Amino acid sequence: MLKKLAASAALSLAATGAFAAGGAGDVQDFAFSFEGPFGTYDQAQLQRGLQVYTQVCSACHGLEHVPIRTLTSETGPGMPADQVRAYAEQFMVIDAASNPELVDAETGDLRPLRPTDHFPANETQGAPDLSLMAKARAGFSGPYGTGIAQLFKGMGGAEYTASLLLGYTGEDKVEAGAVLYENTVIDGGWINMAPPLYEGAVEYADGTPATEEQMAKDVAAFLMWTAEPKMMERKQAGFTGVLFLTILTVLLYLTNKRLWAPVKARAKKGE
Repeated sequence: MLKKLAASAALSLAATGAFAAGGAGDVQDFAFSFEGPFGTYDQAQLQRGLQVYTQVCSACHGLEHVPIRTLTSETGPGMPADQVRAYAEQFMVIDAASNPELVDAETGDLRPLRPTDHFPANETQGAPDLSLMAKARAGFSGPYGTGIAQLFKGMGGAEYTASLLLGYTGEDKVEAGAVLYENTVIDGGWINMAPPLYEGAVEYADGTPATEEQMAKDVAAFLMWTAEPKMMERKQAGFTGVLFLTILTVLLYLTNKRLWAPVKARAKKGE
């Protein structure tokens, strides 16, 4: 119970960006398609990011708050339903203990995933779940952790993720029996996660060259979508709201002018 409460508290802090303020290091500014008030997710990039997550990241990190069925979302990866079913069935569950709902009660074997399932949790390496990681890091940049760079440059959690994956210097050290790797983005400069990406680590289905930067940007965009799957809908609702408020303001101004015009005319004659 205590473990669940602690996990819930950590999740709440991550969702509100409480972990965002802090000493992020050398974070690069990448141009993502979803930035700005009219930006949208690039479906091809999200599909490539899913491939990087599946083949590289899922060995240590889970996405337990993301339903697999949402991969069909038109404002997300936009995958056909039959491909999502096939993907779910072929997904390898690394940590059975963290996913008891996938264990058959009679045989004790893992059943294949279904689109109605969530991505599996993975606690075998003690690595954090990535479902909301991009959102948790959204306000990292700017003076005193204000996030002002996010406002003016579009920098946020996706930039942090991509920069982190590209921030390894190649140096490492052993401290308290653990191997640490130098990373220019991490506060303190060292991280216990080994560099996960290397040239050609995946072979993209669409033929895109799998450079380290390409893979980092693709998986960062995918993790932004897992954290903010309704971003496009919110932008559309916000634009519609601003448009209606603008029209209402103009109508109220014209109405006010019309109502007060006779009063002002009489006052002017009285002078």
